[in-house]
Amino acid sequence: MNEHVSNAAPDANWWRQAAVYQIYPRSFADATGDGLGDLPGVTSRMGYLQELGIDAIWLSPFYPSALADGGYDVDDYRNVDPRLGTLADFDAMVAAAHAANIRVIADVVPNHSSNRHDWFTAARAAAPGSPERARYHFHDGLGENGELPPSDWPSHFGGPAWTRINETTGENAGAPGQWYLHLFASEQPDLNWENPEVREDFHTTLRFWADRGVDGFRVDVAHALVKDMKLPLRSKPSLEILVDDGTDVLFDRDEVHEIYAGWRSVLNEYDPPRIAVAEAWVPFTHRRLRYAQPTGLGQAFNFDLLQAPFAATEFRSIVARCLAEAQASGASSTWVFSNHDVIRHASRYSLPDGTDAPALEAWLLSGGSEPASDPVRGLRRARAATLFMLGLPGSAYLYQGEELGLFEVADLPADALQDPTWFRTGNTVKGRDGTRVPLPWKARETNFGFGAAPWLPQPAWFAEHAVDAQEAVPGSTLELYRSALTWRRRLQTHEELSWISAPEATLAHYERPNGWAVLTNFGAAPVDLPPSVDESKIVVSSGATKPGPGQLAGETTIWIAP
Repeated sequence: MNEHVSNAAPDANWWRQAAVYQIYPRSFADATGDGLGDLPGVTSRMGYLQELGIDAIWLSPFYPSALADGGYDVDDYRNVDPRLGTLADFDAMVAAAHAANIRVIADVVPNHSSNRHDWFTAARAAAPGSPERARYHFHDGLGENGELPPSDWPSHFGGPAWTRINETTGENAGAPGQWYLHLFASEQPDLNWENPEVREDFHTTLRFWADRGVDGFRVDVAHALVKDMKLPLRSKPSLEILVDDGTDVLFDRDEVHEIYAGWRSVLNEYDPPRIAVAEAWVPFTHRRLRYAQPTGLGQAFNFDLLQAPFAATEFRSIVARCLAEAQASGASSTWVFSNHDVIRHASRYSLPDGTDAPALEAWLLSGGSEPASDPVRGLRRARAATLFMLGLPGSAYLYQGEELGLFEVADLPADALQDPTWFRTGNTVKGRDGTRVPLPWKARETNFGFGAAPWLPQPAWFAEHAVDAQEAVPGSTLELYRSALTWRRRLQTHEELSWISAPEATLAHYERPNGWAVLTNFGAAPVDLPPSVDESKIVVSSGATKPGPGQLAGETTIWIAP
């Protein structure tokens, strides 16, 4: 076992109401001067994270990778990318986090390896039907000479989910041969989870990082591991999950929970048990809860608020439903507005109401010009929504830079883009690079204090959002987050809330068991405060201004202490 343990007393339930800060390592802080953020960079900013007031950090992949998909193409699950550091650097980072009473969650990517993984190299060199190929999904093609892919399945990043290899052995050496499955980029071959060797190897990986002090795992595309590969392969006309009975061809199949029961056995070998949270984009909530059951991973992201319009009725309905579902599953709910895969919520809220997913894609392609955005309104709404969320029972997941009020960098030049979606869609879908631009630390320093010239260019407007431009500035977004997280830790109590009747349709008003109350005005105009609100007890407000005595500004959240 690793000697690095948290200074906090062991607590098996620490995760239930934790504030977790996602770090995309390449974009957080560059300590080595090569333009890529790294693990020493994370360690160097541990004081910042501690002052922010979070309970845990979640590290996106830091493993050896060709970066065909931002690190989610993993060459070696039990090592550190040399550009990001060493295992010793990882240990030092964990030690620094634990010394600051911050837990560490590592991203694990079980659906696919990279095409540079030792297993895939061996599979390409082996013959069809070999044990090496059985770790992946290799199939003969259709058509007279196998020239057609084995099925019509699409890739998430555009194009088909199959790539054909040239055989290297036997009488067909040098000729086109079998096809392999990749639900994402061609550099990300899907692993075959029917293979006991694959299952046991991931148990080894979980123990490897848990032994080094990792407190938990975020499980990438947790719903995709098991596929129906019976011949002939069934058609999959889209990437949507269309049925709720566990018989979808590629996603959310019932058999996946047997895998996670095995993981839970491994995670429970530790004291306290290691936690896990599933990234499972499952539209049927009763099925999503299966990932969160105590005999499985224990928690699953819900993206309901992330996908909801900024409206009181929507937020109230989602919160009530999600809390009831979490109670039924034995887990706690999760709340999130931004991450490395979606447009930052300050930008989403800046666009006209009703802007849907295709319109968001079009907005990115236009460089953020069409439709026109209102960044002042977007940030005001983002602050209000986040403060509403941080008062809820359950765990809150924050994405690096949202505490600075960062917007999406929508106008990255085409020659800077690296997301595989951009290339696999023929430059018709811009992808996720705009949310991954390296952070601004110092307004007047080169590269805003990130380090060397970063791997994605930073816009000039980052200066006003830099950490040193906001520290100790009343009303800044950074100070709002610090204040809210401090009060959250002080006020957090049992995992319940009660709704208080609001006189206005634009209001959402709830109270926690200790009397801590949260009130949000989702409308644009000021409203009168309910008579029950004692203004002298308002301890945090998302709004920079107050319209007048007895009123709550539009698109603003306040916290009222007991």
